[in-house]
Amino acid sequence: MASTSASRSTGVTGRIQTAASTLYSDNQSLIAEFRKALNMMKEIGVDLERDNQSQMVKELENAAVELLATYEDCTHFSSAIHSVGDRCQPVGELTNFKKLFEDEIAKLKASSSSVPQNHPIIRQFREAIWNVHHAGEPMPGEDQDDIVMTSTQCTLLNITCPLSGKPVVDLAEPVRSVECKHVYEKNAIMLYIRSKNARAKCPVAGCPKMLQAQKVLCDPLLLIEIDEMRTMSKQTARTDVIEDCTELDEEGCD
Repeated sequence: MASTSASRSTGVTGRIQTAASTLYSDNQSLIAEFRKALNMMKEIGVDLERDNQSQMVKELENAAVELLATYEDCTHFSSAIHSVGDRCQPVGELTNFKKLFEDEIAKLKASSSSVPQNHPIIRQFREAIWNVHHAGEPMPGEDQDDIVMTSTQCTLLNITCPLSGKPVVDLAEPVRSVECKHVYEKNAIMLYIRSKNARAKCPVAGCPKMLQAQKVLCDPLLLIEIDEMRTMSKQTARTDVIEDCTELDEEGCD
């Protein structure tokens, strides 16, 4: 009888985890669409700034801040789905999933201190607008170090694969851990996981998370974030060229 009960509990847990995985994947697709929309708004803002439509640019920035708030809510919801699905172990009494989700989302929001106006995505929006007429110059209230920080800011936790050493932007098949969000070359990480006989610790120095092959994947948002990193790298390179030319002009004047 005990064996039957344990088997039933294991079956329920498996179904919950499968459902959570499906919901997580669907929500990640929605988050990716939000991110595409925010990138499109930035590109439109740049075009408007070129046409000196300052008021429309400001209105577009306000709309981006509002959309970002929804994007953040979806991100918290996605993390809560994963966390609850992973930890849930049904017992004799009914599980209040609504309360579990609400508690997890409240915890995630409490730990997220980012003000939408200061979020990296909004900072990148403002920088893109500023660079239309002031490329290479600090934005008001910022210094040269802030330019470098904002230009290189991205949401990826690591910029090179810890196993192959390749830059993330050059990976043929990038994948990301659902557990710790680190990015790897697919072939390299799968070989690594198999070599550890199901006891594979994330190879990023200092990361304590254990990896499972089925939880290392190319989620819909990953390719968008990698493409953003490529774009930011090109923008930083262009800024460096502008600064070099400015310095040469100044030397010529001397």
